[in-house]
Amino acid sequence: MKRQELEQEIKEIIISALDLEDVTVADIDSAAPLFNEGLGLDSIDALELGMALKKKYDVNFKSDKEENKQFFKSVAALAEYIAQSKNITLE
Repeated sequence: MKRQELEQEIKEIIISALDLEDVTVADIDSAAPLFNEGLGLDSIDALELGMALKKKYDVNFKSDKEENKQFFKSVAALAEYIAQSKNITLE
């Protein structure tokens, strides 16, 4: 699978799961932070996004918050975590 395709899917999930009406896939930079100064998500958004990603990709996020911060750092980081968890080789 191409990295760009997985990142695109994740961006679409972010938009739909969080009802971001004024945001498009093109508006989300894969390397930009998802929280605070980046997309501006909060902890409730993280929970909703985590559930949506689990439903789509059957990936689990551990309760260790520090580890989750790394996974949810950016779209690129989420793509890397999903690829590793599902043994997907990204091109």
